[in-house]
Amino acid sequence: MKLASYKNGSRDGQLVVVNTNLTQCVAVDDIAATLQQALDNWAEISPKLESVYQQLNAGTAERAIPFDSSQCESPLPRAYQWADGSAYVNHVELVRKARGAEIPESFWTDPLMYQGGSDDFIGPTDNVALPSDKWGIDFEAEVAIITDDVPMGVLPENAGKHIKLLMLVNDVSLRGLIPGELAKGFGFFQSKPSSAFSPVAVTPDELQDKWMDNKVHLPLISHYNHSLFGRPQAGTDMTFDFAQLVAHAAKSRNLGAGTIIGSGTVSNKQGTEYGTSIAEGGVGYSCIAEVRMIETIRDGKPTTDFMQFGDHIKIEMLDEQGNNIFGSIDQNVVQAAKP
Repeated sequence: MKLASYKNGSRDGQLVVVNTNLTQCVAVDDIAATLQQALDNWAEISPKLESVYQQLNAGTAERAIPFDSSQCESPLPRAYQWADGSAYVNHVELVRKARGAEIPESFWTDPLMYQGGSDDFIGPTDNVALPSDKWGIDFEAEVAIITDDVPMGVLPENAGKHIKLLMLVNDVSLRGLIPGELAKGFGFFQSKPSSAFSPVAVTPDELQDKWMDNKVHLPLISHYNHSLFGRPQAGTDMTFDFAQLVAHAAKSRNLGAGTIIGSGTVSNKQGTEYGTSIAEGGVGYSCIAEVRMIETIRDGKPTTDFMQFGDHIKIEMLDEQGNNIFGSIDQNVVQAAKP
């Protein structure tokens, strides 16, 4: 099943069911007005949404209209909780190596996770508007899941059943602000502005055998300024699967329905020490920071610039037949209007 939230002037958008090839959709106000409402009553509501989905795919749904991703909010335009992990330890290791530090052994057994701002997500085709392009603007291509209600202390072997939907993420980062914030010892805040999610959220069964062991086994594709930048395999080098991330987040708290948990930047070793760019025949990267880290390790200093106003990023995932699964995050970076 595929779900989206159309812009309708409200804070939470209008829930629509989207067909499998992302060409048609239908509003389902009579079932659930918003995605959050559906998640709050998932066991009761999801079968009704599934019925509409089957009708859409059969061409028998009433009130179906053409699907337009430019009319989409992020599937949850705001969420009760957004927690982003760092499941690809290769990414963390590169960060450390670039400054001459080794990662602690605990990073291989205990996930990193931060709690991001969830009150103001960006639409998947809306501009990333920021006050300055001198702050080291970077995209981070990731996969994310949405849960139903998760009890505190859930074990990893039981956490997978609470994963109800999957999305893609552009976790926007301001690299120039991160060192100062981390030096305070209190974590990210200003350096992590609003994130954007794919137009469509899908149930795990949509991925068929590509959803296995609580991981997505497909390439995550990024085009930066209209050139292929990365296509790492999301299921490769993922040290912690999504069930482990859910259990980690729920160690000391309940997770409410609609909690979003991200994978962190998808990153592959590619059989080499640091990974290889597309131009060098590798699978590339999911953020600019990794390229700069490798330049620092190899050459002593980075030469690739972070994003500037006017730059463009597109993030998507295709199935083996080339079909776009989630729709595309397709954004320009622009200067924000003064308040």
